[in-house]
Amino acid sequence: MTKPTVASLSKRIWVLEQEKEVRRCMQRYMALCDVLDTGFDLSVLMDLFTADAVWQGVGKRYAKTFGAYEGKEAITKMFEKYTLPPAHFVLNSHYLTNESIDVAEQTAEGSWLLLQTATFQDGRSQLSSARLTVSFALEGEHWKIQHFQTHSLFNRPVDTPWDVDKELPTPKQS
Repeated sequence: MTKPTVASLSKRIWVLEQEKEVRRCMQRYMALCDVLDTGFDLSVLMDLFTADAVWQGVGKRYAKTFGAYEGKEAITKMFEKYTLPPAHFVLNSHYLTNESIDVAEQTAEGSWLLLQTATFQDGRSQLSSARLTVSFALEGEHWKIQHFQTHSLFNRPVDTPWDVDKELPTPKQS
């Protein structure tokens, strides 16, 4: 093993910092998707995408369900459906795991496993899982989504809403 130099250590630190920023972009995307509601300001979400971004459902189920959208304007129109009254989601929570991020100079590739719990306006609830493959581009000092792909692993209806308004069980005071 060769002895690290200041330059090689600086490069390694830069890569780690960029991985953190890519992760932050993805976390922001998911947090905003969790609060899509009637009247939501989509410009905040669209700020996370490059001008020529692609948002794409892939595989048998998601290619048909979601389709593909090229450019910010088309992606905005796709997300607008979720912000029109009545609100599509009553509850929506995205959980990411099994992360892998590879950073180059101006690009990064990431993959995650997604678990999503959702309760819809019509009262149905669902548990979904997908594999996310996302390409990022460095614009100025900010990482932005250039190509977002979601591939369904499973979707399962749930018989009751995820959040039931009942008292939480806690230990009794003595």
